[in-house]
Amino acid sequence: MFSEVGNAPAKLIKNFRKKSNKPLLKGAFVEEAIYVGDETLDALVSIKSKEEMIGEIIGLLQSPAKNVISGLKSGGGKLAGILKTLSER
Repeated sequence: MFSEVGNAPAKLIKNFRKKSNKPLLKGAFVEEAIYVGDETLDALVSIKSKEEMIGEIIGLLQSPAKNVISGLKSGGGKLAGILKTLSER
C-alpha cells in the first residue's frame, strides 16, 4: 500500500484484522524509517501524521498566550471592581 499519511495503511490493516487474522505486515517504510515484522503494527498505528503534529504544536503554542490573555482580562475586571469600591467609599 502507498499513502500520503504514514499511519493510514497500518490503521486499515488493524481494523481489517478485527475480522480476520490476515493480512500480515511484512514491512513498512515511513519517513526514512523501516519497520519489519507484524509486531511493529501497533507502533505504526501510533505514529502521528504530519497534520496531527502541526495541530498539536499550534495548540501548545497557543496555550500560554490564551492563559496570559485570560489572566489580563480577569485581572483587569478585578482591578476595576476594586477601584470602583474604593471610589464609592
